Amino acid sequence: MKLFIFAGEPSGDLHGEKLLKALPGVNAVGVGGPKMRAAGLNCICPMENFQVMGFVDVILRLPQILFHFYKIRSFILKENPEVCVFIDYPGFNLRMERSLRKKGYKGKLVHYICPSVWAHGKGRIQVMEENLDLLLSILPFEKELFDPSKLKVEYVGHPLVQRIKEYPYKPFSLPKNTVALFPGSRKKEIERNLPLYLKVLKQFPELPIAISVSNPRYLPLMPKNAILVPADYTYELMNEATFAIAKSGTVTLELGLHKTPTIVTYAISYIDTLAAKYIFRLNLKYYCLVNILLNKEVFPELMGPAFTEQALTSAIKTLNHQKCIEECKTLISLLGPKDASSTAAVFILNLQGDRQNR
Repeated sequence: MKLFIFAGEPSGDLHGEKLLKALPGVNAVGVGGPKMRAAGLNCICPMENFQVMGFVDVILRLPQILFHFYKIRSFILKENPEVCVFIDYPGFNLRMERSLRKKGYKGKLVHYICPSVWAHGKGRIQVMEENLDLLLSILPFEKELFDPSKLKVEYVGHPLVQRIKEYPYKPFSLPKNTVALFPGSRKKEIERNLPLYLKVLKQFPELPIAISVSNPRYLPLMPKNAILVPADYTYELMNEATFAIAKSGTVTLELGLHKTPTIVTYAISYIDTLAAKYIFRLNLKYYCLVNILLNKEVFPELMGPAFTEQALTSAIKTLNHQKCIEECKTLISLLGPKDASSTAAVFILNLQGDRQNR
């Protein structure tokens, strides 16, 4: 089976790695990060070329993104793989899927991890129905959103559930009452989040600080008086910390699955705030996935203009650790025990040999 697979960001690389391991013997080629490459992906373009943050960054790098878009489309049309799997990254991937259909690609198109149509862009449901053969959802409430459409949608469970369940924790210890900081995996994120974290925590000298360092090249951005934890000890840090402060994203769900009380932040520019409100019309009750799934504010959210020194100080003082832990147990039960990667792999393999002409 010839399979093309695409991941354009670190969370997609994480899920893509597990999916590739669940597809032994498949000839996989495509775009991925270090985890997917280590899992055997024949990489035609590194994922790192697609990492952008915010509306402004996308605009500035648009020529480069377009270059890679057409390069990848040409490759798929030439090689004609039986199945193409696009992981998350909807702004790019939905356009690629539609473009491939317009250009006559007859293979199967699979989108793994449903775009957040429950947040904005419900018109994308019709786009996916017209172009996809299969949508693989990792959140339990998403499938019902597609009930009126003819698109085949399957809930496979969340990949992080199995990943954490199987993770071989290494020996690791922290001082009592340590706060773990997860300022982001990109330089801009770290620069926007970490300084305010550290400024506020000076008011709490009794709390030792441990910082997750996603890449060694970011070490110069880190303070010398903190415990610096490399990326391969991320789960150990989550497991041992008393509580955490984290940039909004996949990391907050990982913290929830570790039952770690967390304050969620997202520092974005004023222009990005306007773009989210008026261009993308993003209007959510909650932004953190833990809160969205539980439909309540379990992890305090400090997003955009609300991310201030005063607000973070207050959140640290009022964080209800025990309540967070109990609600996280409910979260784990809600997501269920499915092995998402293995379940997704079965659906993908079932598409083999079933290439219907469109």
